[in-house]
Amino acid sequence: MKNWVDPEAKAEAERYENPIPSRTLIQETIEQLNTPLSHADFVEHFAIADQKSIDALSHRLIAMVRDGQLMKDGFKFQLAAEQPTHEATVYINSKGMGTASVSGSDDLLLPERELRQVFNGDRVKVRQTSVDRKGKAWGFITEVLQHRVKQIIGKVSEYEGEYFIQPANPNAHQPITLEKELIEHAKVKLGDSVRVEIDDYPTKEEFATGHIIQSMADKADTEIIIPQTILEYGLPYEFPDEVQKEADSFKEPSEQDRQGRVDLRDLALVTIDGEDARDFDDAVYAEKRPGGGYRVVVAIADVSHYVRLGKPLDDEAQERGTSVYFPHFVLPMLPEALSNGLCSLNPNLDRLCMVCDLNLSRAGRVTKFEFYPGVMHSKARLTYTQVAEYFDGNSQAIPEDRDVRKSVNTLFQLYQVLKGLRAERHAMEFETVETYMTFDELGGIKEILPRTRNDAHKLIEECMLLANVAAAEYALKNEIPMLYRVHEPPEFSRIQKVRDFVKLLGLPFPEQPTQADYQAVIEATKDRIDAPSIHAVLLRSMMQAYYGANNSGHFGLAYEAYTHFTSPIRRYPDLLLHRAIKAQLKKKPYPISGAALDDAGEHFSATERRADEASRSVTTWLKCHYMQQHLGEEFVGTISATAEFGLFVTLKDLYVDGMIHVSQLGDDFFVYDQASQSLVGQARGQAFSLGDEVKIKVAGVNLEERKIDFELIQQLSHGGRAIRARAPRVAKATAKEEVFGERKTTASEDGEQPIRRKKSKSKPSSFGKKPAKKSAAKSETKAKDKVKKKSKPKKKKSNAKSSAD
Repeated sequence: MKNWVDPEAKAEAERYENPIPSRTLIQETIEQLNTPLSHADFVEHFAIADQKSIDALSHRLIAMVRDGQLMKDGFKFQLAAEQPTHEATVYINSKGMGTASVSGSDDLLLPERELRQVFNGDRVKVRQTSVDRKGKAWGFITEVLQHRVKQIIGKVSEYEGEYFIQPANPNAHQPITLEKELIEHAKVKLGDSVRVEIDDYPTKEEFATGHIIQSMADKADTEIIIPQTILEYGLPYEFPDEVQKEADSFKEPSEQDRQGRVDLRDLALVTIDGEDARDFDDAVYAEKRPGGGYRVVVAIADVSHYVRLGKPLDDEAQERGTSVYFPHFVLPMLPEALSNGLCSLNPNLDRLCMVCDLNLSRAGRVTKFEFYPGVMHSKARLTYTQVAEYFDGNSQAIPEDRDVRKSVNTLFQLYQVLKGLRAERHAMEFETVETYMTFDELGGIKEILPRTRNDAHKLIEECMLLANVAAAEYALKNEIPMLYRVHEPPEFSRIQKVRDFVKLLGLPFPEQPTQADYQAVIEATKDRIDAPSIHAVLLRSMMQAYYGANNSGHFGLAYEAYTHFTSPIRRYPDLLLHRAIKAQLKKKPYPISGAALDDAGEHFSATERRADEASRSVTTWLKCHYMQQHLGEEFVGTISATAEFGLFVTLKDLYVDGMIHVSQLGDDFFVYDQASQSLVGQARGQAFSLGDEVKIKVAGVNLEERKIDFELIQQLSHGGRAIRARAPRVAKATAKEEVFGERKTTASEDGEQPIRRKKSKSKPSSFGKKPAKKSAAKSETKAKDKVKKKSKPKKKKSNAKSSAD
């Protein structure tokens, strides 16, 4: 006999044979009792006796959490409306898992039902709904604030007569429906790549709709991947007419532009960049001071002179936040008229600049610095290669300009001093390999080569560090509101993993390590054959740097305060800092401060992250595309990371990463040892650890998921020592096989031959699935969502079973 009065009693009775308390009654009960309640509390409060109703109530509570009506903390349920909401950015990985990134707090996981209404990169309001058994917080989207994706490139697909565009990751969960007439009018076929513009954005019940604006059927995949990624990540890719018009309106610096500026045109300032650089935003000069010490001038393009607050050009630059660098393509923050023209410190031209003018002692300590607007005239455009060759003794590598050579010589002497200071403050220098790619005429990779960092690179880096640190100190001293580049110390949990690993190397590592402790491990291991893998473990323990209004120091560079001053052409935070310094010099109000500055830090951290992920996505895709040419081929690689599910291997000759699944390691049961970062066979004792060399075969490439699978052929070394091939047990080797090591072993011989995985059956797409029929009194979490149907192609369907309530 029920003991409650339900405002939704009639509706519940119509829907269910054995009604339970409605959602409205559950919410009112929590509100009236003014306390969180568990499932057992509700059962007792409503005096529910039969097991079927008890189970149904449990499912209803879970469904209310899913739908953002309740928040579950442990076993207790409370009203979700009482929880705070946060603005966040949606990020979706290659597996379709989504998170809401909230600045200043942990990310919230988003269930599939929430992802139905968003694309990767969208801005939303979220609130937390529960914490799962692993301690992960889950969220509910209360409002979509901004859709970043306006257009998308995908392949034309069809299901039961309904046409749609299937995007690639990270938006593979969002098919864009198209009317059949649009397909016929555009004269495109199934499987063709097309570019579509979104007309109606998706909801939890309906898919997005769009129309075709370009067929890309005639383009190679390698030509499509960059524009496709730009659209998938919602990156602004075209400058509006008013922005382009404003950028084109500026002329070469005039006498009026030079007024109030320090004239540095006679100074032998030069730019030093890579051979393929097109924009030059920093120039350097050095001289010896009378009585000892050095003067260093770092001149940075004065972008703030042209990009003014409140103008279309500034609005667009703010939205972009940063330039995005793809292999052989750049999506600039500023139009070319500025980025490669007036704001680029091109040789033999007058250019407006912001200057950091420093005095240093003989020991390389900064004794004085000042900032001021200037006008300069670059005497030469030098490359890192030229300058490095000049340092190595090739006197013809740089122009025969006496003043330029004198300045470059002084810079090199100063670099030797600064290098020692860098070591003193224990700034971390990891042994990592950077690569670059060369391409064919269709944009595919021709080869992947290691990039070397010479003394010229390091010299410019030290000059930029001097200016950035000086800018941070100047801001602190004058209490200038600005964005610092913050890099916090590692979290305790990450430190523990490093400690356990470093102990096995026989090295000390305290519970609260400083930069010196990290650098000590780097120094002790830098000559080991597995140094890159060891240093990768240290790197993975680091926090992600971000922009923030509060100075918390830079752990990695070992600075108490650090900021970005030197790249305003490609980074908006640098432009903000230039404006703030100018305001201080003129004793005028600061352009941005308070809550607006906090918001700016969040925005520019997000745009940086978006740019990095987009660039990495293209690079990984290109490597996967490249490896399709090498399917079935064998290579030697080094184990770069380990996990419970397998080994990550970097190929020595190609610098490409792939994975060997644990099931491919041999006829044994392998257990992951986190302390040693190893997979250890329980029966035979064979171990795979960081830095071990292995011979692999390229077994498979998945372009959509950007994954490369390797099969293990043979383990070649362990702990830096070669592994001796074991004697054959089955058949006697021929003389040739014994001499040349050509005999191939089997799993029964040495446990190193891979076990082939069974191919999994492909799962059907969620698009177009028929909804299951609803049965009365079934659990809410297992019933299908009711769907509002505008038209047949727009219906939202899902594999995940959800509540009809």
